[in-house]
Amino acid sequence: QVQLVESGGGLVQAGGSLRLSCAASGRTFSSYAMGWFRQAPGKEREFVAAITWSTRYADSVKGRFTISRDNAGNTVFLQMNSLKPEDTAVYYCAASRRRVIVTMKSEYDYWGQGTQITVSS
Repeated sequence: QVQLVESGGGLVQAGGSLRLSCAASGRTFSSYAMGWFRQAPGKEREFVAAITWSTRYADSVKGRFTISRDNAGNTVFLQMNSLKPEDTAVYYCAASRRRVIVTMKSEYDYWGQGTQITVSS
């Protein structure tokens, strides 16, 4: 069982930056693929970024967001730069037992509670 707790959300102006953190429980953190998803009001939850030993990004965030992980600290990060109003959403951290990059939410086994990001114009 893995428990995930996100932090770092908040309100930011367009063009600004935020860094999300996701702290994971468990001693096998390094074996999990980790991902970030987001869900805006009235929309489906969508893939943002994922990391194993490599990374993958949604086209909408490529070049602006960076996912990273600290296996010793059981933490995954999402650095978000050049934020836009359309980035406003609840952001979720997720863990997958699959040891490859996965982008579909159905492939993730554990989810955090989410953290709100609001980007004002």
